[in-house]
Amino acid sequence: MEFANLIEIGVVALYLSGAALYPVAMLKRKPALMRLAGLTAGGGFALHTLCIGLMFASTKQMTFTQGGLYFSLMAWMLLLVFFVTSWRKKLEFMGLAASPLALLLYLSSIALPDSVVKMPETFSGLFFTLHIGSLFVSLSLLAMAFAAGALFLNIEKKIKTKEKIEGFHKDLPSLNTFDLANKWAVNWGFPLYSLGLLAGFVWGRFTWGKLLTWDPKEIVSLLIWTLYAYLFHQRLARGWRGGKAAKLAMLVFVFSIASLVGVNFLTQSHHNF
Repeated sequence: MEFANLIEIGVVALYLSGAALYPVAMLKRKPALMRLAGLTAGGGFALHTLCIGLMFASTKQMTFTQGGLYFSLMAWMLLLVFFVTSWRKKLEFMGLAASPLALLLYLSSIALPDSVVKMPETFSGLFFTLHIGSLFVSLSLLAMAFAAGALFLNIEKKIKTKEKIEGFHKDLPSLNTFDLANKWAVNWGFPLYSLGLLAGFVWGRFTWGKLLTWDPKEIVSLLIWTLYAYLFHQRLARGWRGGKAAKLAMLVFVFSIASLVGVNFLTQSHHNF
């Protein structure tokens, strides 16, 4: 068995352990298990980083990319955003969503067949950094907003129906904390999504001679941006809070994932990988 395959197995095993330990730690209300969940997810992240480094080291100046690389990078970026969020904002509960989603994305990256997409060397670095990088950070933040929104709605429903709050729900933060996490993710995520979209159009101008080619991916991305912009505006200018903002953030994330999967696999597009 090759060294790269052993690393992949190690990443899957550690991500799987983290995904299983986070909910168990919350249910059992054991801080030690929560720390162990973070350590296993962190170990998987470290191995994943090594795996990506080896992958880039085997390519020639980013002149091509592999089919599963996008999903692998998104899984990596999602956990990076989670670890930073957990450290800066003390939102460890986000591991309930981040760890399983990272595992799913990484498994998808392994399942996808390899393909070759040639890119002009002059612009490949700029394209990757601004277009892919910004969009992936934005989607990772949206995933955090989705998780915070889902937990907000779940706890709010229990409070409104006067249902007894027990189990791991007792250890969850207040509704205000979920709302602030959602707001923080949207306030950072939308500018990054806009930057990534703009970089993509500039890249398209150099590659295909047009800023807009009316490709299905571009149309869907603009529709998502419009919805995202509305959420950002309502949050920032109108002071939206609570369930309405949570639901819209969740909707934007669902549309983004549908675009990532649906457009790439179900339509003919020069954005297919």
